[in-house]
Amino acid sequence: MNWIGIFQTSDLSMISNEKIRIDYTFREFFSNFMDMINFTLLPVSLKKLSAILFIVFISCCYNTQAQNNLAQQHFDFTMEDTLFKNPYVDIDEWRDEPVRHRYVHGGFKGNDTRFSFYFPPKEQYEGRFYQYITPFPDSEHILQKSGKYDVIKFSAKSGAYAVETNGGGGITPGLPGKKKDPTIGAYRANAASAQFSRIVAAEIYGAHRTYGYAFGGSGGAYRTIGGIENTEGVWDGVVPFVPGSPVAIPNVFSVRMHAMRILKDKFPQIVDALEPGGSGNMYEGLNIEERRALLEVTRMGFPPESWYAHESMGIHGFLVLYQGMVMADKKYFEHDFWNVPGYLGANPTESLLKARIQKVSRIKKGIPIDQAVNMGLKEPVAPSERGTADMAWKSIGGEEGTRPVAFQLEDQLPDIQFLGGDLIIKSGEAAGKTLQITKIKDDKVVLGPVDPKVLIKIQPGDTVKVDNSNFLAAQTYHRHQDPGKEYPVWDQFRDPQGKPIYPQRPALLGPSFTKSASGVLPSGEINGKVMVLSSLWDREAFPWQADWYRSQVEEHLGDSTGNYFRLWYTDHATHGEPTTPKDLTHTVSYHGVLQQALRDVSAWVEKGMAPPATTSYKIKNGQVIVPQTAEERKGIQPVVEVKANGSERAEIKVGESVTFTATVEVPPNAGEVVDVEWDFEGNGTFPVEGEFVSDAKPASRIKLKTKHTFSKPGTYFPALRATSQRQGNAETPFTRIQNLGRVRVVVK
Repeated sequence: MNWIGIFQTSDLSMISNEKIRIDYTFREFFSNFMDMINFTLLPVSLKKLSAILFIVFISCCYNTQAQNNLAQQHFDFTMEDTLFKNPYVDIDEWRDEPVRHRYVHGGFKGNDTRFSFYFPPKEQYEGRFYQYITPFPDSEHILQKSGKYDVIKFSAKSGAYAVETNGGGGITPGLPGKKKDPTIGAYRANAASAQFSRIVAAEIYGAHRTYGYAFGGSGGAYRTIGGIENTEGVWDGVVPFVPGSPVAIPNVFSVRMHAMRILKDKFPQIVDALEPGGSGNMYEGLNIEERRALLEVTRMGFPPESWYAHESMGIHGFLVLYQGMVMADKKYFEHDFWNVPGYLGANPTESLLKARIQKVSRIKKGIPIDQAVNMGLKEPVAPSERGTADMAWKSIGGEEGTRPVAFQLEDQLPDIQFLGGDLIIKSGEAAGKTLQITKIKDDKVVLGPVDPKVLIKIQPGDTVKVDNSNFLAAQTYHRHQDPGKEYPVWDQFRDPQGKPIYPQRPALLGPSFTKSASGVLPSGEINGKVMVLSSLWDREAFPWQADWYRSQVEEHLGDSTGNYFRLWYTDHATHGEPTTPKDLTHTVSYHGVLQQALRDVSAWVEKGMAPPATTSYKIKNGQVIVPQTAEERKGIQPVVEVKANGSERAEIKVGESVTFTATVEVPPNAGEVVDVEWDFEGNGTFPVEGEFVSDAKPASRIKLKTKHTFSKPGTYFPALRATSQRQGNAETPFTRIQNLGRVRVVVK
């Protein structure tokens, strides 16, 4: 008999506020129990009452947390930072997505800090938390809205609850000199929330020692490092990933944009030279200016292989840094660059003059976001991009409502490569103001981050000037920012005596930008275990910068560095995640490495289990070079070697087949190969599962052999993607470490 159906939902109103979940297993148990005691002899009214009482009784055992709702409860919480002395909880509820967890939301009275905690059921909890730190202060709802990095699910699976905050709220990144104390967003809001989470965890699970670990990428790496260096007893360990250095901004972007402007027509041949089976000489066929630009950006640390994405990489985070850079050094942009000897603009090359635009026109109409997207002028910000290491900058200056995100002008604009510039308002109510523009197309200009108060003053008919002079000046700013001998990538701009060959600006902007993110400059004086992750193809945070931080830690800890610090480099990985077919056949995700690092730092702290060794590498002319074999390279990533007919390059006729052989090897103590996938056509789907030569699967070293027939002429770059996992578990979605091997096949 269906005993659940004999009472209505309204009969359970007395317990609905406790958010009791009656799942299928409980329903079945309840029905069987009622049948067993033969309640069919009782009147229906008594059956209803008995059912309600039974559910209330069972819920005490089944979901005891529901009886202790924390919303509006008073907490005894003290810490030295008195700004965060009054915490509160305003939401305490059970949720089933992405996994079963108890969600607690709140903040601190008297300031704008907000937090979200995601507690797994008691039977999954092992006494730790993982705290995600965004690239800049953002929302405390990133993890639940974007699902990026699978933090909630991964944490629960790892015996941890997840923590995130809004970093204090309302802080604009990349603008040195802001009045709000940068240490709030850098680490104080995160630290206070982490400490309070321990109080909440004790309320939920009972008194216990709660271990804490933080991780963040890009700007979040700055903030993660700022936290472990400037607090004690908050985090036991941290995992900063894809980190920069105090001189990263704006220099990594300026030198890259300089190369993008000069080499725009030569990238196809540069990329071809670097691809498997290419000549290996990326300078071949370049003129003097082009060779110098490519050499300059390479010696600064840009990984040459990463130029494969030259068509789509754009200017990245410089979009939100540009205005702060101009504000910080107006004299450079308004006078010195174009007038003072020693600056490129004072003696401009022909290519620089051709790239410059100074066009006067009038506003015809504004273009809102929906129209701009339909015209191909803008892309909407996907929820999954918010708060991520690679794309967090895109959500700054949100595009809501009907305000213009672009303007149509009365005149056509020249067809030139345009990386960015300014729209100078010459007449009307907004005269004298300047708006940043990111793109020009035909008679349209696309706006960057803007002040809405200025935007609403601009009307059709207003005279404007499209001018990219300042943006061009920014592209060689790094030449005038010598940070000292501890940064050898600037040696190319020094004479034999070590003195700068270019005039220097009165202040270094890099440290100011860094302090706006981390509150203080990184010193290497860590208060816990630190595992740094860097990507060898990172075009936003050049790989040598992770080594710079390693040297800072080593200066502080000396011979004991290995007891507290690891640095793992991930080959074929960039600053973000592969998304396009071209990305997927050139690069891999570093998420598995990040997840394994979090588990390893936990075991290091809690059980004394030292993680695998730091990656072995050397640095030459700004480039991080790793050994070819897994045993020599160390770290945790598998090494993949692929051959086509025994070589990096095979040339065949249509209808002929190629024999592919491969070796995949995992570094010592780093796990076993659990998956291998072939993509012969280069479409990014990896549809063919690799066949092992031997039956040993999984194993730490495997060999593969297969054949493929090509039916159409063309140049192909077949790729093998290999995955390893520490326990040899091929089924788990977590801690899967990837790498690629590629070859060239020319079909005639």
